[in-house]
Amino acid sequence: MKQMAGFSAILVLLLLVGCTRQPLSTLPHFDTGVDPDAWVRIPAGEFLMGQHDHLTAIGYDYEIMVTDVTNEQYARYLNEALAAGEVRMAGETIVGYYPGDDFHAHEHEEEISPGDWLHVPLNDPGLRIESVSGAFQPMPGYANHPMVNVTWFGARAYCEWYGWRLPTEVEWERAARGEDGRPFPWGDGIQPGNANYYSSHDIFERVVGGAGGTTPVGFYNGQLYGDFQTYDSASPYGLYDMAGNVWQWTGDVYVGTHYRYMRGGSKIDYAYNLRVWMRNSAGPDYYSPSVGFRCVQDAAD
Repeated sequence: MKQMAGFSAILVLLLLVGCTRQPLSTLPHFDTGVDPDAWVRIPAGEFLMGQHDHLTAIGYDYEIMVTDVTNEQYARYLNEALAAGEVRMAGETIVGYYPGDDFHAHEHEEEISPGDWLHVPLNDPGLRIESVSGAFQPMPGYANHPMVNVTWFGARAYCEWYGWRLPTEVEWERAARGEDGRPFPWGDGIQPGNANYYSSHDIFERVVGGAGGTTPVGFYNGQLYGDFQTYDSASPYGLYDMAGNVWQWTGDVYVGTHYRYMRGGSKIDYAYNLRVWMRNSAGPDYYSPSVGFRCVQDAAD
């Protein structure tokens, strides 16, 4: 597994601690009431992008998933795609074809050539789906948690299977912050009840230990879960988990670099890394228990 560019040694250590597979019998289950199959429409228009509020425009409407893709959704996709021959098993991995990137031999650029590339490592302890009687399904208690340990190739393939795509960084940030330049999807500040981040002390952090576990998609919606009170932390367009829980792959392929970019921060990051303009990068074959994704599609007429 390749190290994510920009992560400090401390956060990498926390990530490795968080990889440990925990006993599932103690995992609490909560129905957040947020539908992972829901989408919202993002209108064309101008918005303030980046730390310095650069006025940016998107000239078209588009739709984006309300939540990250869940383990249940990805397991269903794997069963369909494997049956159709779109992806295949290669030992303890799922791989699939990618047509490659244009290669310019720039400094530090690695060639991404046409061929089969890693989508999901099935033997990694951070994975929360498993094969039972020849079919993939989420591990008990994790159906409505975000799919993790998926590479950029695996995230892209999921979206394209259904006729969708990964969001560009501009599309992602527009959906996360709206038009008023807010630093977090819900507003100006951050508290433990807003998002899943390092030492936010949510229920799953207490149970899983270490760097904490993922929370169900839509968990931070104003509900009380046991003794843990959340705040309704949707973006201006009603999207959940646009900050914290897991980093989200974006779809841009930039000239002269093989790196792909992620947005949103994760459960192993400090609160300041959850601001909407923060980004991280890694090679497209990178995977982590703190990286997931969501999809976008062209808006229906």
